[in-house]
Amino acid sequence: YQQPPPVGFAPGYGQPQQGYGQPQPGYGQPQQGYGQPQQGYGQPQQGYGQPQPGYGQPQQQGGAPAAAAPGQVVWMNRPAPIPGCPPGLEYLTQVDQLLVHQQIELLEVFTNWETKNKYQVKNSMGQQVYFAAEESDVCARQCCGPQRGFVMHITDNLGSEVIRVTREFKCLACPGCYCLAGADACAHELQIEAPPGTVVGYVRQECSCLEPRYEIQNADRQVVLLIRGPVCICQGPCCTWDQEFKVYSADMAHEVGKISKQWSGFIREYFTDADNFGVSFPMDLDVRMKATMIGAVFLI
Repeated sequence: YQQPPPVGFAPGYGQPQQGYGQPQPGYGQPQQGYGQPQQGYGQPQQGYGQPQPGYGQPQQQGGAPAAAAPGQVVWMNRPAPIPGCPPGLEYLTQVDQLLVHQQIELLEVFTNWETKNKYQVKNSMGQQVYFAAEESDVCARQCCGPQRGFVMHITDNLGSEVIRVTREFKCLACPGCYCLAGADACAHELQIEAPPGTVVGYVRQECSCLEPRYEIQNADRQVVLLIRGPVCICQGPCCTWDQEFKVYSADMAHEVGKISKQWSGFIREYFTDADNFGVSFPMDLDVRMKATMIGAVFLI
């Protein structure tokens, strides 16, 4: 007589070996500390993988990096050529506001020696669009001051001269004598070329009694825009307000922009004659007239 198999085991199968499957003493035990990462292993190197300055930075309008190192000049990328647009003025199709900053010359600060003026022309994001450098006679700078004749060379980020502003010296033209501006010998005037050799516009002073007035003319001497300045154009350590020259359509029906001479602070105003300007105009204004408005900054 055979005893029935234990519950859970099929007939004919042997009994499980006692203790089967138990690991032999000391066998198969994980080594102490095995598999733990070595100290410092696999940690990212400090500073590794950071982009080089200016490389791979997020782009803003115009293609320039969103941030730049202090003192680094960030230029606006040159747009593609546009049919009918003078070369170098393609930048102006993308802006309706420009900032013109005059550079401070240390020689002028410490000696009062009048040097050649230099300007940075930037868009509203701080990207430099143009650089302007004055060409003038040393005697005229010291003797005639702001009334001197000059040629302003305006270049782009490739160093190509794209705009030239010319002002002739007029011995009878004096500051503040607006009522004499009706005579050619007394009226301040600028000629704007873009590119150099091709006249695109003029800025001419008008006759007036109290306030400075200017005409912006096209290459055919037709009045396109009018500039009206404030009655008081004083600016210095005691005159701490911005001066606004409003720009109107030729019929004075609409204000289309303005040129602002900005207060630079007591120290800068007292020790230098460096100026800051803001220029605004309609986005769809002809680029030739935009270039002429930039030229007007150097006359105002």
